[in-house]
Amino acid sequence: MAGTAIRRVNARRSRRLSVTLSTLLVLGHGEAARGEENPISAILFGSLDAAPSGFATAGAKIAFDRVDREGFVVLASVGAGRRTETGPSLDGRSSPSLMRWTMMASALAGHQWFTDWGVIALYAGPEGSMEALSGSAGTAILPARFGLRLHGEVWAYPTDETLLTATLILGSAHGHAWGRLSYGVRFWGAYLGPEAALYADETGYRKWSIGLHATDVSVGRFSLRVSAGYMIETPSAEGSPYVALTLWTPL
Repeated sequence: MAGTAIRRVNARRSRRLSVTLSTLLVLGHGEAARGEENPISAILFGSLDAAPSGFATAGAKIAFDRVDREGFVVLASVGAGRRTETGPSLDGRSSPSLMRWTMMASALAGHQWFTDWGVIALYAGPEGSMEALSGSAGTAILPARFGLRLHGEVWAYPTDETLLTATLILGSAHGHAWGRLSYGVRFWGAYLGPEAALYADETGYRKWSIGLHATDVSVGRFSLRVSAGYMIETPSAEGSPYVALTLWTPL
């Protein structure tokens, strides 16, 4: 996003994986060296999407047993961001520019399943948000909103050297949806390849993006997912570059 530890059932290779998550995450960590006597039961993660609109998220994934095994897991996160919007016209000619500030939090429970070709994870739980609109006329705090969030992830290995991921998040607090597809080929210890994503919510805001990613980059005790590309936001239909970073580490 969006944090889950993944280890292939096929024992030919252990891998560490992540997903970004604007916001909710499936994170991989295949550190067999920790051993059965010191299992990984929690992962901390954080992400940052930098563009004309931006969002930052932090959270934790906790397993009842181990995060690299099939079973039930809990995923909790909190995030904040902002984007520029066009407000209603007051004089019939010009429309004021507004800044929408958003804070969101969620607490999800779910299950992850391991197969010979990869991992499937499904989560569900409550989410809440607070928003404010600011402009030349001042700042307005909007009422807090609560709803249900559904989060699904698929991490598949078409071959030993490739990774295919699909993520879908649906939330009722803002009538929002976010999805991403990515494909990568293993190169220099990470997966490199294209990605495409779409975000939409009930305000009419849409964001499409397409770019390149590097997933499972190791830096000390941290693992990273880095991506960059080009995005288009509506209703302005303006395009701009974007950069996104996700990092995670076992607790």
